Order: sequence, then structure tokens, then C-alpha cells
Amino acid sequence: MLKIRLIIVFAFLSLLFVAAKENGWDELREPSPALSAAEELKTFQLEPNMTVELVAEEPMVQEPVALSFDEDGRLWVVEMRGFMTDIDGKEEKAKNGRISVLEDLNGDGKMDKSTIYLDSLVMPRSLGLVKGGALVATDKALYLTKDLNGDLKADQKILLDSTYSKNGLPEHADNGLMRNMDNWYYNTKSRLRYRLIDGTWKRDSTEFRGQWGISHDDYGRLFYNYNWSQLHADLVPANYLTRNKNHTISSGIDHGVTNDRRIYPIRPTPAVNRGYIAGVLDKKGAILEFTSACSPLVLRSDLFPITYYGNAIVCEPAGNVVKRNVVSDKNGVISAVDPHPGKEFIASTDERFRPTNLAQGPDGAIYVTDMYHGIIQHGAYMTPYLREQTLKRNLVLPIHMGRIWRIRPKNPHVETTGSTLVVDRHGNRPTTRVAPGVLSTKSTKSLIPYLNHPSGWYRDMAQRLLVESQDISIVKDLEQFIATVKNPVAKIHALWVLEGLNKNNSHLLAKLLDNPNTKLQVQVLQLLDKTPGAYSDKSIVGKLVNLSKTANQELAVQLALSAGNISNASAFEVLTNTLQKYAQLPLQRDAVMSSLYQREFEFLQFAWSKPVMNPLNTNKEIFLELLATSLLKKKNAAELDALVQFIEKQNSKDAKTIALVNSLGIQAVQLRGSNPIQLAKEPIFVSKNTFNLASNRIGSLIEILNWPGKVITAKKEEKSFLDEKSMKQFAVGRQKYLAVCSGCHGNDGKGVTRLGPPLAGSDWVTGDEMRLSLIVLHGLEGAIEVAGKKYDKPNILPVMPSHSTMDDGDIAAILTYIRNEWGNAGSPLTGRNVAMNRALSQGRVNPWTPKELNNYVNVRRATEKESQGKK
Repeated sequence: MLKIRLIIVFAFLSLLFVAAKENGWDELREPSPALSAAEELKTFQLEPNMTVELVAEEPMVQEPVALSFDEDGRLWVVEMRGFMTDIDGKEEKAKNGRISVLEDLNGDGKMDKSTIYLDSLVMPRSLGLVKGGALVATDKALYLTKDLNGDLKADQKILLDSTYSKNGLPEHADNGLMRNMDNWYYNTKSRLRYRLIDGTWKRDSTEFRGQWGISHDDYGRLFYNYNWSQLHADLVPANYLTRNKNHTISSGIDHGVTNDRRIYPIRPTPAVNRGYIAGVLDKKGAILEFTSACSPLVLRSDLFPITYYGNAIVCEPAGNVVKRNVVSDKNGVISAVDPHPGKEFIASTDERFRPTNLAQGPDGAIYVTDMYHGIIQHGAYMTPYLREQTLKRNLVLPIHMGRIWRIRPKNPHVETTGSTLVVDRHGNRPTTRVAPGVLSTKSTKSLIPYLNHPSGWYRDMAQRLLVESQDISIVKDLEQFIATVKNPVAKIHALWVLEGLNKNNSHLLAKLLDNPNTKLQVQVLQLLDKTPGAYSDKSIVGKLVNLSKTANQELAVQLALSAGNISNASAFEVLTNTLQKYAQLPLQRDAVMSSLYQREFEFLQFAWSKPVMNPLNTNKEIFLELLATSLLKKKNAAELDALVQFIEKQNSKDAKTIALVNSLGIQAVQLRGSNPIQLAKEPIFVSKNTFNLASNRIGSLIEILNWPGKVITAKKEEKSFLDEKSMKQFAVGRQKYLAVCSGCHGNDGKGVTRLGPPLAGSDWVTGDEMRLSLIVLHGLEGAIEVAGKKYDKPNILPVMPSHSTMDDGDIAAILTYIRNEWGNAGSPLTGRNVAMNRALSQGRVNPWTPKELNNYVNVRRATEKESQGKK
């Protein structure tokens, strides 16, 4: 299927390329010769007060794609030496990849010695350091490798998971192997995570994330990206929101941290896919936006100014740049901005500068792998245009080059040698000092203070070594450390060490719930969830109930998640308390739903007459629909029978009951085509439509339900653009719409004063699907006319924001829904439709104006028609 899609895309792009050349388009074609490392160093432009230094170069490293420092400061490098050694990638299956360990023997900051830890590898992509060796991803599989005699050479290579990566394409295969604060190793382009438990490596399923590279912040929140969207993150820990199999989440995981896609290369970049399409390159021939974003790094270093702490640094190898983003955290919701629009953290005039991975070193500096490769696009995506650019500009050779660079401030924030001051992320500096050094020789007890080191690298490494030691003799020392250390981040690390030693202490955790630091409280709740028997203690459950009455937004989300582990009615108290205050937040609604697996109807009855459901408003209506959807998806006949009886006891004019029944009618389409659910008796509100549902919704309910004596009447054929598959997409789109769009456009599509114009009866919705996709992808600015009425600020927001971080399939589902709701009628969209529009509008970094958008779509449609006519 992937190959078929690629053929279709390539054919379409080739037509555009031919059309562009016929119209007189021509691009820069000057060669881009390979430079020595010393010459490349002169090509860099950095932010003020930053400097870049060479750490290693070919032949010591060749085609480096990932790196990691071990406990003694040695640098482990993954070398993908088989990547595109010629224009066709003929050596991709050759066993020429390797992992090397680099050492700086004289302390001058440059690597002097290289030891090949493991060679004869097929396209190795990542490694995760473990006690005595490393996890290695290569040749579509995951291996556990061991150095048994300490010579930095692998003596064992054990197949750990033969299904680790089924896709061999580098940018679409599992990678990462990053150890997170919760002691699991996480991956991107993957649903897998791994952990050593009781001496055995365990594989676990988790949510799908990202594309290439992964990082985490001080609280274990995962950061990743996609080649077209530079920064995403998880707002909650893994596997919480997806516990309810009857609910589809709309937030919390894969959160788009920024819509900013703009990059600022300092050289022309014609050798990028779709470079011939207007808007992809600027007037100087430089790419305008991310096309191969990868390997985000959350900087947790005391070496840089405090304003850099927590920043997210992102690679863009096609643009020869690395971008810095300042990350903000407001009530647990993460966002980011470019601190210096127009200038990147580092950029090069050398087209072969290919930053592919970032790591923070023990010294606090940022280390960059530079593949130093002419070809950066894999052969599977080598379009005719890109092939021509690559060959004519001599970008194929030379191969087997590569560099590693170190970026640091010219004037370090703290001393990088000797002892360093402990500092928390807010800049508070206690007087305690911790001396850095070689950690492998430290006793477990002496590693504990490193959990309070100002550098995240030391904290992470100390936690890893302490957990790997499985030394339970330090439990009391850890508990004493937690009780006395002031830095909440240090407390959190120590608590996760206890978890890794299987020594969680529910009494200690309960006491820490009284700490006013929200971040610490959230982590404590996560640890309580992993502590057997914790919620059998009534005093702990009572604390959760009391906290839920006054919790801020961030704590309320975690309380709702943790309530799923409470078996008694106190869980419902926590859920109603948090939902009552934060029902307007999609993440809060998702958190509550995740804790209601198999308890949805019970909760509906519990909350029906309580303030959390009364009086009904837009947000409560959305949550009610989430409950209704879950109840239908369960297909539990006894429970649906009880729901029918419950509904028929209510007033047929009650807004809340009408909303519940309407929700059932909307979401019933998801079950069409499956075996009907057998009810005990005829539901009057369905057969006689006592709630006056739209005919298509009552028809969907009749289709999915069965009862004794049911008479099937001939269905009245209604004009519809939607087939069975599209109807299910419509139902999913409804859920996504309620979470993302209804705040501005209303549950009913009639628009919201001061926010957004109506969607019902709007030609902008039912008209050209390309135009509609582009509005969602890039945003819309200025006055807009809907059904003969002009909408402009202040009656609506001046700008509809871009939703470019959303998945193509989700956007397609939303657009299919709004094109076929509220009396609208329009053809459905597919993820492929959206993906094509995304690709062909690449380079668009500002919202459209209505006039500009209409002109663009008209030109695109004319070009398509002309291309089809030439076939």
C-alpha cells in the first residue's frame, strides 16, 4: 500500500516538475563541494554568545545518526554507513554499519580514541545504554548486547525482539531507545517500550509517537516530532489516557507544542523535495519551513544561561539548521516559541551539514551528530527532481564522512570542572555542592546526591545506575534524602529510584501529597498508582477526594487519571469534583473518561442529578456525548437495556435527556454493519422517535438495535455523500470537532460570538475541499462572508489559528463531519487528501487571507486541469 501511494505521489509531483520547467523555472545548480572539518567550522552562524567546537571527524566517525554518553563520559555513536552510498541506495542491506565508543584521553574536549563496540550491522538507527552494554536497533530488530570483559567491545548479541521494526525505511522505522524517568525505554515511530524487570526484559505496548528521535523534560514528559511538525509532547504519562477501550482520546498525547514551522537557512537549499513548487523556497532558494524535523532535545543544563533551561532544540538536516524553542508550561499545558525569529540556534552555509541527533553531555554542552552527507533524502522518496538536483550538483560523493560538534556558551553559566552548585529549574541555588566525576566507580550510597545535581544528565544517570544496582540497602538513605532535600525535582528522581527498586512506600507518598508543589504532587499520584494496595488505605483515598475539591488544572487532570485505580464510590467523587471545575478542558474530559472503563453507565447514573451535569451547558453536553459513545461501543445488551429504561423515565423535553439521545443517534453510525444489539424490549424513544431525532440518526439507531417483534420497514433513501466507511469517519470527526473546534464554532455549528463564524450553511465548508483543508492547515485571517453575511473582528477573532500539528486523518475526519452536519452536504475527505494539500502548500507559514486563498486554489485547480489534459 505504501509503494502504491508513493507511485501516485511521485507521478503527480513529476507532472508539476515538468510544468514548472516549461514555465521557465530554473533553480540554482552550483556544486556544493565537501569541506574539511576545519573549513566547515568557518561556515557556522550561531546565536550570540555561543560557540561551536569539533569533537570528532571522519574517519573516526562516519555517517553518525545517534549518540549517547555513558556513566564515565564516553561517547557512544551509531554510524549508519549504509545510508545512500549512491543515488539508488544499493548498499542499504550491506552489513557495514557500526557502533563506536569515543574517548577523550587528554581532557582537551576532542576525542582521541575510537573503539568499535559492534560492527557488521545493517542500517543501525539507535541505542540505549544499559548495565554492561547497550540495546541496539538494527536490521528491523532489537538486540541486547553485552561487553563481558570491559574492553568496550560487544561479546554477546542477543535477539530481544525480532518484530521491533517491520519497516526498514530509516525515517519510518522504530528508533529512540531513550530511558525515561519512569524507568522504561521509549521509542518513536513505534508503539513499543521496554524495561528490565526482575532480570527479564519486558516489552509493553504504548501510544504511537513521533518519527525520529525522542527526549524528555524534568518531569518525564516525552518530546518528539514529525518531519513536517517540529515539536510534540505528551502532557500526561504513557498508557493512562488509553485505558478506556471504548473512548477515543482527543488530547494529552501527541500534543502539538507549537504551530511554528518556519526555519531560516543561511544558504540556498534547492536539493529538497518539491523545491520547484512555488512557496517551498524563498527568493534566495532557501527552504521556508521544516521538511525533515527530527531529534528534539529538551535542554536540562546548568552550563547555559537560566533562560535556556528547559528549551527544546530541534534538528533540520534538509535546511542545514538547528532551531531553539523556548518552552513554557502553563497549568501543565506545554507551548513553545522561537526566541529569535530570523536567526537559528546554529546554521551553516555548507549544504552537507546534516544535523540528525542531539545529546546533552556530562559537561552540559549540546552535542550534534553531523552526517555530513550530500544526500539526505532516502531512496524511497528520491523524486525525479531531487535525483536531477543531486546528480548535477555532485552531491553523491564523497561518502563515509561525518562530524560531531559541541555547542556551548562562550561564557559558561557555571564552572564546568571541579564542583558545581546545585540549582533547581527556577534558579534557586542552595549551598550544597556535588562533585562530578566518573560515576561507575561510585558506591550506590554516594550516587544519591547526584539526584540533586543541577544538570539533568547527572540526575538521569544517577537514577539509572541506582535502579540497575538493585541495591535495597540504600532504601532508608533514599527516604532520608527525600525528606531533607528541598529541590522537588531531586525528590521526584529519588522516588522513581524507589519504584525501580520495587520499594514504593505508600505512607511516604501520602505524606508528600501535602507538599504544595503541584509537579511533585502529580508525580506522587503516579507512583501511588503503581503501589499495590495504596488505595485500600482509606486515609489516602480521603486525601485524593479532598485534593479534588481545590485542585488546580494540572493536579485535577492527574487526580482524574488516578481515580481509575480507586474501586469504590470515592472515585466518582474525585471525578465529579474535577469535572465540575474543568469540564471545558478536553484533557480533563479525556482523563475522566479514561478512568471510567466499564463504569460509564454507573457514573452516568451517579452524576445525572448532580451539579456536574446541571444545568446543561456546551461543555457538559460534550462530556455527555463521550459517555454515550462509550456505552454504545461496549455493545453490552444488558447495560443498554438499562440505559433505555433510564432514558424513558426522563422528561422527553429535558435538554439533558435530549442531548443524551441525540448523542446516541450520532454515534450509532460507528456500529453500522455489525451484528445488532439485542434488547429485551422495544425502546419507545427509538421506534416512535419521541425525542424528534433527525431521520438519519433514528435510522442508525434502528439499524444497530434489535428487539422482540421488531418490524423492519423499507428505508427511505436519502441523498448522502457518505458511504459506510465515511459514516464511521463522520462519527469520529464529531468527537474530534467537539474537542478542537466547538469552542469557537459551537456544538451546533452556528458560530460563537466574538470567536468564530458559523459552519452551518457555509460555502467555505461545503465548497472546494482543497480550500477547506488549507484553512485548517494554515489558518485564515481577515473578514469572511458566510451565507451573505460579513464576519470580521471584533465579532470574530481576527485570525483562525493553524491546526497543522494535527494528524492528516484527524483533520479529514473533522472536515468530513462538518461538511455533512447541520444540513450541509459535501463529499468526504481522506487523510490522503489532506496530506497532498499539506505537501503541495509546503512553505506556507502565515495564515491565508480569503482573497489570497481563493486565488491560490483557482491556480492549483487550473494547473491540475492542464496537467490532466496533457496525459
